[in-house]
Amino acid sequence: MPAALLSWSGGKDAAWALHVLRQQGTFEVVGLLTTLTEGYDRISMQGIRRDVLYAQANAADVPVLEAWIPPSADNAAYIASFRAALERARSRWPGLTHIAFGDLLLEDVRAWRETLCAELGWTPLFPLFASNTTHLARQMLSAGLKAHLCCVDTTRLDARFAGHPFDAALLDQLPTGIDPCGEHGEFHTCVSAGPMFAAPLTLQPGPPLLRAGRFAYTDFWCLS
Repeated sequence: MPAALLSWSGGKDAAWALHVLRQQGTFEVVGLLTTLTEGYDRISMQGIRRDVLYAQANAADVPVLEAWIPPSADNAAYIASFRAALERARSRWPGLTHIAFGDLLLEDVRAWRETLCAELGWTPLFPLFASNTTHLARQMLSAGLKAHLCCVDTTRLDARFAGHPFDAALLDQLPTGIDPCGEHGEFHTCVSAGPMFAAPLTLQPGPPLLRAGRFAYTDFWCLS
């Protein structure tokens, strides 16, 4: 079976992409490529702690490949870090050519990734793309996926949703126009259980914190 990396954010979509790839049996996911922010020791955008990332990777039985960027990194800095991480991956797994992403709907994001990967000599995979996100959200929950909203864009969704479980009650409460999977950046999640993990994580939430006057983060500590 050919090998592939998976772009790992620590959230539900990346986790579900891992589950789907394993179900399909076409590629073996050998590494989780994760972008972290220097000075914060956290996954970029999601704000998930590095120790939680490694607990997720252990539960998934897949090693982490770290790609570090400075705070407020521009696109060039992200690409340079991404390129370096891919080079390290190919040194570790010679012949590796594929990387999967958990994107769902956004054609412009997919096109950007396709162009970037082509320039770097990689082939992108999009196992969840064009999913019906209403159906997908319910499918995740019925399969036992557990996650919490770790970041809410308060220009799109009320800050009170920060820290809320990603569950049926949340889906029922989301205002009209908010994607059930947060595909338009309304929210990001931190996954703690599901069919992609050998055992669930026990996470302890902290109080919400507003950053940049816009993003409501909820911190999570890993207790097990």
